[in-house]
Amino acid sequence: MTFVSFWRHGSNTVLLLGALALVVLFATHTLAFAPASLIALAVGALVFFVSEYTTHRFLLHATPQKNAFVLRLQHRLHYDHHVDPARLDLLFLPLWFALPVAALTLAIYFAVTRDWSTSGALLLGSVLGLVWYEWVHYVAHIPYVPKTPFGRWMKKYHLWHHFKNERLWFGVTNPSMDVAWRTYARVDDVERSGTTRVLFPK
Repeated sequence: MTFVSFWRHGSNTVLLLGALALVVLFATHTLAFAPASLIALAVGALVFFVSEYTTHRFLLHATPQKNAFVLRLQHRLHYDHHVDPARLDLLFLPLWFALPVAALTLAIYFAVTRDWSTSGALLLGSVLGLVWYEWVHYVAHIPYVPKTPFGRWMKKYHLWHHFKNERLWFGVTNPSMDVAWRTYARVDDVERSGTTRVLFPK
């Protein structure tokens, strides 16, 4: 049921179908797949994992905006997730957000490469990275014990962000960017924040 439930929420199923569609395009040679495409796929995943941190820290934790529409977006995309971390309907990226971001990502890749095959491989890497992110994030918030030691540690790592201090531990799938940006700390050295649930109290 844990696995089935994952595909019932957010944009997860559509993202997976999009990734499979790209695989079909490569398999049917509609898009050319060469050894360099594997590098592009890896680069696309790397771009996602960097954006995972930067988006979380600098956009999702941005100060509340005065514009009512933008403020509603901030609440739906992240603020309310901190208020109630167990609510699955607030856990995943909604389809109305994920699809435009994927289209924009593809447009940026094509603007840089001027090649649809390379852009498709880059996008495939990014989409697979996003699906993995959503899975790891999901596992962190449900009563499920990951199978690997690293998985169990990352679950604790993310929950520190939610229940110890929201200004640290922004990485969800890995801590590398936290180390690079100095938002990593030993949990025992950090004081508990009073704003982990309501990020910007009035």
